[in-house]
Amino acid sequence: MASTTDDVGRPAAPTHPLRFRSAEARGARIGRPLRWFGGVRGVDEALLDRIGRAFFEQDDAGAALAAAMRLPAGAPGRVTHKQVRAALAGDGAGDVGSPIALRQLLDEVTAVPGWVDWDLVEEGAAVQRRLGQNSSDVLLQLSLVGGYRFGGPTDLLAATGALTGGALRRLRETQEWTIGLSEPGALRPYAPAWRATVHVRVMHALVNASFTDPDRQGQRDRWDTARWGLPVNQADQAATLGLFDGTLILGCRALGVRVPPSDSRALMHLWRWVGHLLGVHPDFLVDDEWQRHRLNYHVLLAQAGISEAGPRLARAVVAAQAERTYRGPSWWQPFRAGFERERLLSMLTAFLGVRSMRELGLPLRPPWAHAYLLPLNTLRYRVLGRTRRGRERLDRWGRRRTHATVASYQPDSP
Repeated sequence: MASTTDDVGRPAAPTHPLRFRSAEARGARIGRPLRWFGGVRGVDEALLDRIGRAFFEQDDAGAALAAAMRLPAGAPGRVTHKQVRAALAGDGAGDVGSPIALRQLLDEVTAVPGWVDWDLVEEGAAVQRRLGQNSSDVLLQLSLVGGYRFGGPTDLLAATGALTGGALRRLRETQEWTIGLSEPGALRPYAPAWRATVHVRVMHALVNASFTDPDRQGQRDRWDTARWGLPVNQADQAATLGLFDGTLILGCRALGVRVPPSDSRALMHLWRWVGHLLGVHPDFLVDDEWQRHRLNYHVLLAQAGISEAGPRLARAVVAAQAERTYRGPSWWQPFRAGFERERLLSMLTAFLGVRSMRELGLPLRPPWAHAYLLPLNTLRYRVLGRTRRGRERLDRWGRRRTHATVASYQPDSP
């Protein structure tokens, strides 16, 4: 853990947590395909140091709002959940006279930076719609379960009970959020996906506050800041954003999907705006795919090894396939659930590799799912997707598949 000294020679606060580069060789091994296919050349020590310091950085506007929301009733500047919901609905709750913390956050998420190109955001949403089931697969398998291979964020998820005991609901919420981002106009201020994204930011800030509050000793003892950094920090936020944009692109290409530079640029721009709304530091907001791959590789080098939480969370995702409700008669449900479980394990084995599957305690399967997806996606995206009418068909297919996936996570689905 790197540290400095103050002006009189006393040890100052550490600048990097203990997890920083504690499993660098493992990160380099896992990131080898990313380095090859992402065109990453060499290690930038300055960038690694920036990532290391970001483990102790938070979303300042979100933190100020969370502090205001945790004030006792009647305290000056207190913000209620009702006020936050009203402000995000655009009914004037964030206007002059409202608590300053609420106004400041609202100002930040409604002020559109000069780099935002709304046409490009809309095209990015269209690209994400056309990816359809491929997007859902990559985000679940490579982004979510793949992220369970590293300690820190997984330990926070386990501490909050975010998946264990409620995997189906959490997976549905994530699917609904990502699908909502791809709807036309949904990310403009006060639109549905904009509200949902800012709400996620507020929830992250509240989690951070609850685990670092000096007045809540029991909660604070559950989080080792010296080891992991802040519970929700800028380095992990950058890593998560990279799993949603750059990793999504590479994962879909690995499934045979053609993602040309124009589509890549649009998708990256969409997620850059989403990252801004989530409070990710500008240092980690990029809309160039190759910059993201470079950043993602360095994030891997900065990570810790797997912790006990990773396998538990991964097994919860696999087990959730049996809880989904699939279309068809009741007698068909066990067969479809078994198929989805085996399909998931097959794709995970191909995406993560044998060593990672064993680390996560998941059974290995032959890559039969990739074997049928590759020719299908070649036809869809490399033949049909080259024409306007073909892209329109992909858009409709993508909508049907993603909405069917979300419906299957509903306990009361028909």
